[in-house]
Amino acid sequence: MSTVSKKQSREDFRKQKELEEARKAGTAPAEVDEDGKDINPHIPQYITVVPWYLNIDHATLKHQRQDDDKIERTAPLDEFNRVRKGVKKEQKAPRKFKKGACENCGATTHKKKHCVERPRKHSAKQTKSNIARDEFIQELDPNLGYAGRHDRWRNYNPAQYQRVIDEYAKIEEEKRRIKEESLKAAVFEKREKREKKEKDPDDTDSEDSDADEEDEDKYGDKANAIAKFDAKNRVSVRNLRIREDRAKYLYNLDLNSAHYDSKTRTMRTDPLKDTDRKGKSAFVGDNFIRYNDDTHEINKRQMFAWDVTTKGEDLHLQADPTLAEMMHKQHKTAKETFKTNQSEGVLAKYGGEEYLKVPPKELLIAQSEHYTEYSKAGRLLKGAEESIVRSKYEEDQYPGNHRTIWGSFWRDGRWGFACCHQFVREAYCTGEAGKLVSAQAGLKSLGYEDAEEGEPQEAPKSMVEEHLAKQAEEKKSGKKTKRGDDEEEEDESEEGRARKRKRIKEIMKRQEREEKAAAETLQLDERDRKYGAMGKATEKPSEEEMEAYRLRQTKADDPMANFGDDLL
Repeated sequence: MSTVSKKQSREDFRKQKELEEARKAGTAPAEVDEDGKDINPHIPQYITVVPWYLNIDHATLKHQRQDDDKIERTAPLDEFNRVRKGVKKEQKAPRKFKKGACENCGATTHKKKHCVERPRKHSAKQTKSNIARDEFIQELDPNLGYAGRHDRWRNYNPAQYQRVIDEYAKIEEEKRRIKEESLKAAVFEKREKREKKEKDPDDTDSEDSDADEEDEDKYGDKANAIAKFDAKNRVSVRNLRIREDRAKYLYNLDLNSAHYDSKTRTMRTDPLKDTDRKGKSAFVGDNFIRYNDDTHEINKRQMFAWDVTTKGEDLHLQADPTLAEMMHKQHKTAKETFKTNQSEGVLAKYGGEEYLKVPPKELLIAQSEHYTEYSKAGRLLKGAEESIVRSKYEEDQYPGNHRTIWGSFWRDGRWGFACCHQFVREAYCTGEAGKLVSAQAGLKSLGYEDAEEGEPQEAPKSMVEEHLAKQAEEKKSGKKTKRGDDEEEEDESEEGRARKRKRIKEIMKRQEREEKAAAETLQLDERDRKYGAMGKATEKPSEEEMEAYRLRQTKADDPMANFGDDLL
């Protein structure tokens, strides 16, 4: 029973079991160790089994006892040696600097890095004078172990604590004396009032005081039930705590609520579980402690130990918890690795990894199944508030103290800010003042030079009429208004259209050559590429260049792709 389990026959195993049962029942004598002491038959087997590496075949519990030879010695409590500190006064101050001594002060008991003296401007090694005395070095007992050498109470004299005891004894004596004096004064005052009442029975004040005394006595008798009085000094000491917390069975008085066992004072479940006040009570049931995270983890490890045992491994959670924890971690890591490798293998074989990284459904279609009701005016009447769908880009960011975004204002072919009518994107917001300046600049562009600073003035009607008449005349004559000083007037005659088609054809050929040259440039090394090799400087393209670009962007499968070439 107490040795390493060896392979036995069925008959030997049966006899051993019967002997163990007899020893437990007391019908057979207990097993004896090598010292002649009985071994308790009720000790668990995982304690009595001797490890195989000890090579012990007889019954023993020696492997469970501590070896006295290996126990580290600690200083006994009654051992007191006075620790000497400071420097050796009997030693004369040395006049010579010794080799190997402290370079700062000259003492031979420590080195420079352990010196506690202030660093000297001129060290003792340099001056060879003012050499410090050696310190006392406390010698340690070489037989002491690690705990004995690092014992913080070593060399402490317990007699020094008597001073603390005497100090507290004086405080208690003073408290007792003050209490006695107050009790004597109360008794004397009560006697005087009684004598006064006997002399003057009609005194109402004395009657009130007597009533107060009776109340005090009455409540004092009640206090005796929960108080402990000293027979000599009548000093009351509270020994019961005040039960201000509500009892478990008072949370819900319904007979069909959670069962309360008065014998064990337990209520397993929440008494307010099926009511509207669920979760408002401080008590959630005694089973809450049983089902916390630590309990679940212990149960998982117990199930793991049972599963491993059924598969042939010798594992016991209580006998060897460290091995059980280590094997559980290894099993958990291997299981997660297997799942990861399996999923990666399926994705590598069949693909579809991009479908696993899609955003939530609410972000994809901006829809949800929450029930909502709206009024005729579009206000929300019932249901959750409408959620705002956010993108991955930064929103509601207005740099430069602007209140609107860039592109919220348009005038004269340019974008700007609607809050200040500025067209420079990096400009700081100027508010209403910027709008006034922009309005004045707009009037001057129309030829109205008399605009004063302040609020903008309206242009005269004659100027507007003249401008409209000029545009109508140019349209009637077959000419378009100039858009810039660098553009030539266009002729809408047959010869003008022919010349335009010829220019577009030339531009298309030139664009093809430029794209071919750019493709060849991309194949060159970065150091061999010339400045501006990717194309000419950015300029505003003309209308003919845009037309040529659109004609060249036709699709190959378009049946009308060559229709433009016939026109050209």
